[in-house]
Amino acid sequence: MPRRVLFIAALHHPQQLLADIAAAPDPASPPLFPRSMGQHGWERAFRQAGYTVSVFWRNLPGFGSRDIARLRQDKFSDGWTARKVLSALNQRIPPSLQPDIRRRNSLLLAAANRFQPDIIWLSGDNREITPATLARLKSEHGCKLIYVSGVSPIVFSNPNERAAARLYDLVLVNDYYHGVQWQELGARRMACLPYVAVDPALHVLQPLTKAPDETLCDIGFVGTLLPHHLYSERVAALESLRDFDLGIWSIHELPESLRAHYRGAALGDSMLQTLSSVKICVNVHGDFMRYGGNMRLFEAAALGAFQIVDDRPGLREWFTVGEHLEVFRDVDELRDKVEYYLAHDDERLQVAAAAREHVLKKHTYAQRLARFEELLGKI
Repeated sequence: MPRRVLFIAALHHPQQLLADIAAAPDPASPPLFPRSMGQHGWERAFRQAGYTVSVFWRNLPGFGSRDIARLRQDKFSDGWTARKVLSALNQRIPPSLQPDIRRRNSLLLAAANRFQPDIIWLSGDNREITPATLARLKSEHGCKLIYVSGVSPIVFSNPNERAAARLYDLVLVNDYYHGVQWQELGARRMACLPYVAVDPALHVLQPLTKAPDETLCDIGFVGTLLPHHLYSERVAALESLRDFDLGIWSIHELPESLRAHYRGAALGDSMLQTLSSVKICVNVHGDFMRYGGNMRLFEAAALGAFQIVDDRPGLREWFTVGEHLEVFRDVDELRDKVEYYLAHDDERLQVAAAAREHVLKKHTYAQRLARFEELLGKI
């Protein structure tokens, strides 16, 4: 019997979602998530497997308009702003004492009553949906609660999501160490699939003949670089390459030391083109990912990018170093390998092609879903 999955998530990149909805081939079945969010791949895999899916946006206001077009895109920057101060103050107030948050919880309960979910898929950094609401959802609908997080609970988790840890039937993570940390906080089970993967229909290699000039560079990086205390290793690696032809794409601000290399944002089609065009994709995990397994690791491979990645234990579980990608342990080794592979085009292209073939065979969202179903059957 097909299952019903209710995603509870914060909407990032609302303008990308609106563009994706406008471009949807079937207006009667628009996407729930923008292509730039990993949940989009899961949404597609669930639908293709016959599941019914819906989403509740927990970062839309409880009162007033819940039009996603009015949602503001977060942008990370250095220093304090009035918005950051207000956010920090609000986070000190328990969700149960905030009228707007209580209203969002009520709206979620009503949405769940209409939808009747079998599975609640709760995305990480949940500051809005209270443990009481989650317990009620499980009790009223007999559904399984899946918590999906790409970051360390030691570094990022808030009291609200920690208090709910014992309610999570399964925590899905990208970094194995994060899963252990969630179990220490009370989660019943965890699995490092990792939950990010590739979608052959989305991650399509783009032709260089259509590449804008700004995407043609020797070394490319797409991602977040601020705040510094979370991405210091990433920043240091890129700083060591400033004398190369380096391009950086981000929807957030950059440290002053790297702003000269900024090429713009890269979401949707522009991200596909960028990763398909650069000669070398430097992929450095956040400081909080010690096992490894970020989203870029898989999608860059699917887009034919040759990757040099900071060495993490998980890489050898999912890839063969030297065959699918290269690793570095310090900035001197990074520079040496960049110089080598820029001078050896055939070797670089051979590794990139092998990586693309590998992820399309072994790391699709459909395969992740099959493994998830196995885990779900044991709960």
